[in-house]
Amino acid sequence: MPAYNSIFNHDSTSTTSPLLCSSHFPLLPLRTRVRGPAYTLPLDPSLPLHLSPEPDSESYDALDEVLSLFRANTFFRNFEIQGPADRLMIYGILWVSECLGKIRPGMSAREAQKEVQNIALDNNFAIPGDPGFPLNQMFNPPTSRQEAETLRQYLSQVRQELASRLLARIYEDGSDKPSKWWLSFAKRKFMGKSL
Repeated sequence: MPAYNSIFNHDSTSTTSPLLCSSHFPLLPLRTRVRGPAYTLPLDPSLPLHLSPEPDSESYDALDEVLSLFRANTFFRNFEIQGPADRLMIYGILWVSECLGKIRPGMSAREAQKEVQNIALDNNFAIPGDPGFPLNQMFNPPTSRQEAETLRQYLSQVRQELASRLLARIYEDGSDKPSKWWLSFAKRKFMGKSL
């Protein structure tokens, strides 16, 4: 059985920023309040933070897809890239794994938020082309400083938004204990890689 690919692969050619085409990383729209270069999708105020809109909704974005497919895709060591949106999914899954690794079973929601937001706000992370980036074989490096800066801003926006949505799901029941269901995936390495 193959891993699940992104439904945004067909959209990524029309929504990809020309600045990011050379790195094969799509600049897809996001439903977010985090500032960054991504086009912002409408927010649904009636939707609880721990839930995603339906896939056919205009508010459904690639980060909803990352969170919904995370647990299924982490079991795969291989992943066939069928389009640019798959690269965003791979990066998102690795980022979610990184965040889960920072949350311990006894952590309160406040402690987890502090820990995860600290790494999400850190702008000193590797991007495609950097020596420390684990997926350089799947991405081309940015062709200019401007493209590299836009990519860094977009990935920072993705990291912050994914971190806040993940925390909302881990602590969704209102308790101060993290979901064992989510934490059981903390040690799994998608494709044997980590950020």
